[in-house]
Amino acid sequence: MLFRSIRTHYPRDVATELEIIHQEAQALDGVGVRVEIPPFMVEIVARVSQLARRSPRVSQHSGVSVRLSVANYETLAATAVRRAIRHNENEAVPRVSDLEALWSSTLGKLEIESLEEGEDEEVVDKLFKAATLQTFRESCPTDQLGQIVGGFEDGGVVHAGPDLPSSAYLSVLEQIPAMRSPAAGLAGSESPGALASAIELILEGLHLSKRLNKDASGTRATYRSRQ
Repeated sequence: MLFRSIRTHYPRDVATELEIIHQEAQALDGVGVRVEIPPFMVEIVARVSQLARRSPRVSQHSGVSVRLSVANYETLAATAVRRAIRHNENEAVPRVSDLEALWSSTLGKLEIESLEEGEDEEVVDKLFKAATLQTFRESCPTDQLGQIVGGFEDGGVVHAGPDLPSSAYLSVLEQIPAMRSPAAGLAGSESPGALASAIELILEGLHLSKRLNKDASGTRATYRSRQ
């Protein structure tokens, strides 16, 4: 079997970044749960690095190596595994709410051009939000989003967070039926973990698109109508 090695450290496009991530990231074996990383979550990780390479707030003299993407991918998988073990689930699937766990691994591989204390976290937060919004726009069917937003207009709220079990998200599909089709399409399966991850991308994408409000408290978030 012929193996192809990619030798660039600073890929110029998301597709190459993704290829390197899958080639270089260490799999989590022997942890007792099946680890499944949705393609859209890997794309967010890749886009963070791509955006950082173009950001005036990130030192381009030091550079942003693809090692950032690999480290973030591995941290993302480990975060999902910890949750699965804690809730006795048989699958570990990362979600958007897990992304905050990547701030440390990101700051450890970037040099931020900051002047005041706390600006480092602000820069990283904006990178992750921009990457999430781009991925949402490219992954979610826009023709179904209006019906989802409409499902919140009667006062409905949805709670999300990295500490919630995957099963907690299944009630969202009953509360907002319009969520089922796009979530299932993103998830690619009916597994609770995959659906939870897809639901969070849709919720956060609608918030970042200014179509839903989001109230954050600690690691928890509550999404509601903007009306």
